[in-house]
Amino acid sequence: MTAPSAPQNPVAVRVFTQRLRSTPRGARLARHLALRQLVAWGIPDDTAALDSVAVVVAELAANAVTHGRVPGRDFELRLALVPGSVRIEVTDTGTGPRPPGPGDVRPPAPGDGSGRGLVLVEALADRWEVLERDRAPGKTVRAEVDLPGRLRPLWA
Repeated sequence: MTAPSAPQNPVAVRVFTQRLRSTPRGARLARHLALRQLVAWGIPDDTAALDSVAVVVAELAANAVTHGRVPGRDFELRLALVPGSVRIEVTDTGTGPRPPGPGDVRPPAPGDGSGRGLVLVEALADRWEVLERDRAPGKTVRAEVDLPGRLRPLWA
């Protein structure tokens, strides 16, 4: 017989999910929608945390469009406001090489015109990972940006 588990407090989570076209315009729209949603959830728009989320969303969406694009397939942006942080997930359907994960990202050589996206994610996200999709080709890159106590909504 197992001992009864202690009651757990419910976790308030707010979730926003949007499929977007795998185009540069779709990547820009992802950033714009993310910022609007977080402000609607009560995160002030003049904070470092919101700026970090904006950059992380922009870089992950740009990577999905550039490296994970499959013609005719969209990518998905998912935001979750969980106690203490904002979780960002960008899922694409690409079957190319898996990107490096946390701790394996190398900065580009000076003068390279690209290759800074995951460097920025590594610098701005408090946690992040690359996940394979279970039922379909592609991957999800998940990142979390912690919110300082004064920015945490009262319901979180």
